[in-house]
Amino acid sequence: MFDDFTLARITVGEVTLRVRHGGDGPALLLLHGHPRTHTTWHRVAPLLAGEHTVVCPDLRGYGESTKVPTTDDHAPYSKRAMADDMVGLMRELGHDRFAVAGHDRGSYVALRLALDHPDHVSALSVLDSVPIGEALARCDARFAREWFHWFFFAQPDTPERVIGADPDAWYRVGTRNTPERMGEENFADFRRAIHDPATVRAMLEDYRAGLGIDRAHDDADRAAGRRVACPTQVLWSTRDDLGDLYGDVLAVWRPWTTDLRGATVESGHHMAEDAPEDLARALRDFLAPERVRPPLGGSRGGDKSY
Repeated sequence: MFDDFTLARITVGEVTLRVRHGGDGPALLLLHGHPRTHTTWHRVAPLLAGEHTVVCPDLRGYGESTKVPTTDDHAPYSKRAMADDMVGLMRELGHDRFAVAGHDRGSYVALRLALDHPDHVSALSVLDSVPIGEALARCDARFAREWFHWFFFAQPDTPERVIGADPDAWYRVGTRNTPERMGEENFADFRRAIHDPATVRAMLEDYRAGLGIDRAHDDADRAAGRRVACPTQVLWSTRDDLGDLYGDVLAVWRPWTTDLRGATVESGHHMAEDAPEDLARALRDFLAPERVRPPLGGSRGGDKSY
């Protein structure tokens, strides 16, 4: 995996992040989702490395990155905390301004990066998601049935016990998730993660933060009329349920953005593994220099006053 990429561990504040980086050109940060690690990008990152310096970290709590102690409000696993990690990581690697693409849970970190740190983010791509605040505001019986894990994961202690009893069964090892589908090394990295109780607890903390503090941050942004200032791309999988749940996915995102485009990708949910060439092409086209413009004014920067 990741030929000609560097594997490193970089300390940023209270966490040490495992990260692979390589390539040449404008910086592009790729953020994985649950229950993956950075290795989910192993088929995409090399396709982009000829035009971009590609950075693929494990988010805090995931993979081999630090699992910090939590608090009652789960703030250490908020998307704001994870976004701050990413700004620090990119600064350590010499990138003050960069594009970011995030999948699944990583897309929430990417959105928070663009909202909290607009001076650092040149372009935003979100894969298979709508904002957490939107998903919860629109929640109905169908969403609760099909996305029950959001609410189950938020419960104290029980999810750890259930998953820990048989991680392979919970995460569908051998059926949905196989070495053939994921790639052998990526599969092995994923399986190590789901068999580590500390990683499982940290991944659950991500979801617990999602239903509380992350939603509060999203709702505060909407109430203030804050939007993503940079060009934004939304991609969603044809064999996932985002379109079925929301119909016009771009209509959900439009109030959050100032410059929006999007399309479907013929893929299952894990599009970086299922359709790497199509995903890389979509990202490459979106990030062409003539498509990315400077940020608008009104940067919130590091202000955390609300």
